[in-house]
Amino acid sequence: MKKRIAILGSTGSIGTQALDVIKQHHDKFEVVALSTNKNIELLAQQVKHFQPQYAGITDDGIAERFRTYGFANLKVLSGKDALAEIASLPHIDIILIAVVGIAGLKPTMEAIKTGKNIALANKETLVVGGHIVVSTAKKTGSRIIPVDSEHSAIFQCVAGCDDLRLVKKIYLTASGGPFRNYDKDELKHVTIEKALKHPNWNMGKKVTIDSATLMNKGFEVIEARWLFDLSAEKIDVIIHPQSIIHSMVEYIDGSIIAQMGRPDMRLPILYALSWPERTEAVTESLDLLSIGPLTFEAPDTERFPCLRLAYQAMEIGGTMPVVLNAADEIAVEKFLNREITFTEIPMMIEQAMKAHKVIPDPDLECILEVDQTVRKQLMG
Repeated sequence: MKKRIAILGSTGSIGTQALDVIKQHHDKFEVVALSTNKNIELLAQQVKHFQPQYAGITDDGIAERFRTYGFANLKVLSGKDALAEIASLPHIDIILIAVVGIAGLKPTMEAIKTGKNIALANKETLVVGGHIVVSTAKKTGSRIIPVDSEHSAIFQCVAGCDDLRLVKKIYLTASGGPFRNYDKDELKHVTIEKALKHPNWNMGKKVTIDSATLMNKGFEVIEARWLFDLSAEKIDVIIHPQSIIHSMVEYIDGSIIAQMGRPDMRLPILYALSWPERTEAVTESLDLLSIGPLTFEAPDTERFPCLRLAYQAMEIGGTMPVVLNAADEIAVEKFLNREITFTEIPMMIEQAMKAHKVIPDPDLECILEVDQTVRKQLMG
């Protein structure tokens, strides 16, 4: 029987790669629902090929245009609740959350409430609401399978380990981004064009900039804290420019288990959709004889303070990670709009964190309220 899949954010980088995986394994997967914010031209192509039962479009006006395309047997859901409606559909086996930003939190919670398995490619969901996501998933039996290459690697390295207390430390690897060897003065003059040229990965604009500042790795630290129930001192970041080892787990006996593979997001996507089974690869195998030396170095949080800020937000807890995420989204948007420089991104985030009065143990409503407040203050 085919596994029934819903993809939230099907027109984005992760969504399109997921559909490529599904296309190559059409005998194993069936697409039930797809969604986009505004890219209805690409969504229309996807609907024609995969014939889903549902399409979600979060922009009401654009949804009306899409309805004029006249797709038979397709129910179009629109508006701010479209993603949550798809997430609550009963006949879905696994839902891929591939939307960007805090928009992924509500549909993830809806899917978890109905006991669905989640293929999670949205870091912000666990960054801002990890405590409520994880606790709700435990109650409903929903499994969260990470799609990030690093967390997928950790997930695979701890497979078969029934007691995570046996884990001494995990190492999240980072390429270091395009400015790994830049000094502080050079970083002040970074251009948007250079920042969007990641040396190893093909990603959307937001995550590419976050990778360049190391905020992406900071988010992954917080995400790992919730996914694997680990304290901050058990989560290390290590720069690995080749992006061949995707992450490692060190056990208390000194053994280190690493997951290796080509820097191709289709690998962790395939694993997440196939889990708990494995499916034949959709990419070329890693050629160990041709990859060359593998190197490692410590991250420099003086030149890249976003990683330090993420650790601080995690340790403070409460609503501070919400502030971290919201401030980062606004700062990155301002950088992409040429309103601030590359080095002003962490400065804006740190200022927002210093100005915030933390609310402990926030519920969903509180998280969304703080998020909106921070955004309004920074957009000012």
